[in-house]
Amino acid sequence: MSSNLFENILIALAGLNPVWLGLIGGLVITLMNSCGALLVLVYRKPSEKFLDAALGFAAGVMLTASFTSLILPGIARGGILPVLVGLALGGLALDITDHLLPHLHAIKGREGLATTRLKAVWLFILAITLHNAPEGLAVGVAFGAGDIPNAVKLMLAIGIQNIPEGLAVSVSALSVGMGTYFYAALAGIRAGLVEIPLALLGAWAVQLAQPILPYAMGFAGGAMLYVISDEIIPETHRKGHERIATLGTMLGLAVMLYLDVTLG
Repeated sequence: MSSNLFENILIALAGLNPVWLGLIGGLVITLMNSCGALLVLVYRKPSEKFLDAALGFAAGVMLTASFTSLILPGIARGGILPVLVGLALGGLALDITDHLLPHLHAIKGREGLATTRLKAVWLFILAITLHNAPEGLAVGVAFGAGDIPNAVKLMLAIGIQNIPEGLAVSVSALSVGMGTYFYAALAGIRAGLVEIPLALLGAWAVQLAQPILPYAMGFAGGAMLYVISDEIIPETHRKGHERIATLGTMLGLAVMLYLDVTLG
């Protein structure tokens, strides 16, 4: 299997302009997230064990992608120190946002600054938006770097893990009062839309200032690692499904490694 087909399609649509490629990459991963969110209309009552395994899979894909498509390529381009600085800033940015932005987790409950002005549904959507933001940024930065094969691999990896993740979001939306399956699916789609502007922003910022590239790659990688450790893995270990969630993580890691090698 080769990435040439995907590369040729993207280049036919956007040419070699990294910003336009980043935009299309954002659209692709958002579309795959939407497909996952819409699955709730068909697969209406997936078990909690399945959802934890699916989120574990997403964590495994993101964990591997953060290294193979962002951190290690960033080191190759700019050395270890800029990437470490970016990684620290990415984690810090997500940590500050997590503490300041009011949001709601289906299991963990409310986080961020206390507020009575936002309904629980919107707090939940803010939580998932915060979760999805680093993924869009990562894809944009990868395309902005100009390494199209590597960016395609990351786009496919994020897109694949967005499918089970989108379903998990829609099912969780039901548990916080979205009411109907249609509106729960809509919440999952809406929360993924942030990936489009952030992909565009990531590609544009890197193109505007090439020297920030290794910092940006570290930043995107650090933000994804923060989400994995602070959000995804804890959520999958709260209901006694640690083993199946861990197996899902290992499967996701293996799938991403396979994509990284075979699409290389």
